[in-house]
Amino acid sequence: MFVHKAGVVGAGRIGAGIAQLIASAGIPVLLRDVDPDALDAALERIRESTAGELDALVAKRALTREQAGEQLERTLALIAASTTYEGFGDIDLAIEAVPERLELKQQVFSELDAATAGQAILASSTAALSVGDLADATARPERVLGLHFLQPLAAMRAVEIVEALETAPESIATAASFLAALRRSAIRCIDTPGFVVNRVLFAAAGELWLACEQQGLDPDAIDAAIVNAKAATVGPLALAKQLSREAALTLAGRLAEAYGPRFHLPPDEPGDRGADAFDTADVTARFELRALVECCLLLEEGAASAREIDLAMAAGAGLRPPLRSADAQGLLETLARLQRAAAEWGEQFAAPLILRRLVSQGRLGSACGQGFFPSPRPDAGEQGPVKLESRGDTAIAWIDNPPANSITFELVAALERVWATITADERVRVLVLASASPALFCAGADIKAMATMDAATQTQFVERFHALARSMERSAIVTIAAVNGLAYGGGCELAMAADIRIAARSASFGQPEIRLGIIPGFGGTQRLPRLIGAGRALELSLTGEPIDAFEAWELGLVNRVVEDHELLDVALGWARRLAAQAPVAVAAIKALSSREDLDDALAAEQKAFATVFASADAREGIAAFLQRRAPRFSGR
Repeated sequence: MFVHKAGVVGAGRIGAGIAQLIASAGIPVLLRDVDPDALDAALERIRESTAGELDALVAKRALTREQAGEQLERTLALIAASTTYEGFGDIDLAIEAVPERLELKQQVFSELDAATAGQAILASSTAALSVGDLADATARPERVLGLHFLQPLAAMRAVEIVEALETAPESIATAASFLAALRRSAIRCIDTPGFVVNRVLFAAAGELWLACEQQGLDPDAIDAAIVNAKAATVGPLALAKQLSREAALTLAGRLAEAYGPRFHLPPDEPGDRGADAFDTADVTARFELRALVECCLLLEEGAASAREIDLAMAAGAGLRPPLRSADAQGLLETLARLQRAAAEWGEQFAAPLILRRLVSQGRLGSACGQGFFPSPRPDAGEQGPVKLESRGDTAIAWIDNPPANSITFELVAALERVWATITADERVRVLVLASASPALFCAGADIKAMATMDAATQTQFVERFHALARSMERSAIVTIAAVNGLAYGGGCELAMAADIRIAARSASFGQPEIRLGIIPGFGGTQRLPRLIGAGRALELSLTGEPIDAFEAWELGLVNRVVEDHELLDVALGWARRLAAQAPVAVAAIKALSSREDLDDALAAEQKAFATVFASADAREGIAAFLQRRAPRFSGR
């Protein structure tokens, strides 16, 4: 489903901001409020805010003054204001943005349920209430979700998609596509109190509020200390106050009810003792460690993936990503810091189970190659956008071409070099393709670079990628793509060229080339239908819509979906298993599996079976089976 028209109920600050964001993306939006004066004020606020943003683009010479004026009028023309639900019958998505009172929001959801078509998605911008409770007011709980637009809207470019118990996967997919059109990062999470950002923010800010209350400290001074220490880009106490007092009390009550007394409210009378009254290092450590604990608990509960938690905290709260920061510091040292903090500041700093488990497994962070996220440990001298890490009969090709791991001439050349190296090494039987970035696998071809190429250069670029992909498919070496984050366009095509695809929970796949007026050029029109069927492949290529890891698994695009922090370990586990298989048989199976004509393929299979059956590996495998021992394959 696609969002061609949206509705927003509630013309306050948040509702007006959401309506402006939707219209700025070129999507018509209906803004509804029972108060005509509120609607007039919202429209004026939208005009002023949009004009200010366009003026900034004029100052940067991205637009002319005339273009800015035309864009302003186009944006405003897409917004219709009403005190009724007239016109809501043909919207695709409605967002409720009324005050944080359960009875009021449930009333709005009941009204929307009656005023909109049955296929429309109903979303709440709530920061404090249960989306499941709101869904109970409708006859379509499968089409109800949360869209928590983090504040301030202009600065925080992440939106939490909150999945209630009965929310359908296609509703989540539509919401994610809608947010992509708004140029916002989607953070998927379950319907847990506080969701991700506010739960972590209130947990960490609560420690600072407690210090303010106990010691009479000035919140502004604490905020300045946190920002100066580069633990956050925005003062966390000021950010937490973006919620109204009513919403903050509601949220704090839900958090305390769900998780006990480890959440604190802002003091009624904040102190005025400045920076001289506290140790900045202690305050910063207390804030960061408490945020890390809550992130770990969210991960343990399955509320969100590791990637999405870190992205939420960076893009939605302006914090340094807690899980990646712990990896960089080292998890053994982090565990020791938490043990000291628990002894000094309380049990809310007790080390979570997942952290203790990672340490006991020897997954100690970036220096060891694995913590919450995998980290490359390339061979000595490895440079460039693809780095080789050798592990005996298994190798890892780390794609490291920031910021988006885009496919460029240089990256293809680096992949060719790595592939030539491992094919020349008789020990290597499996290659794992992995990303050095915890944020994504590969965003596709570098469109800006391709736009500067002439026809001959573009042809050479595409031909080299195709030649590499076919060489991988025809080789006796098994390839495994360990896909984290997004794999779009050429990134999806690179993954499809591998023999096995293991996807992290946060992974997503798509062929969005149609949106640029082009087509997949690295094999997507051929490999995708072979993997998932012609009908669904045609749908994905014609719409350009992405799918998440679980839908990719259901369609057969990926072989397994695993937790983000387990991705590399699972991929290497597959690599060890496949590397132990008989090389002669592996090569034959790969070669036969790619044939199209059934009769031709069956004839080739008969011939290959006879050849493989006569090999030394076959004799060894049969002997080992009869002797009840593990086979020792030689590749002959």
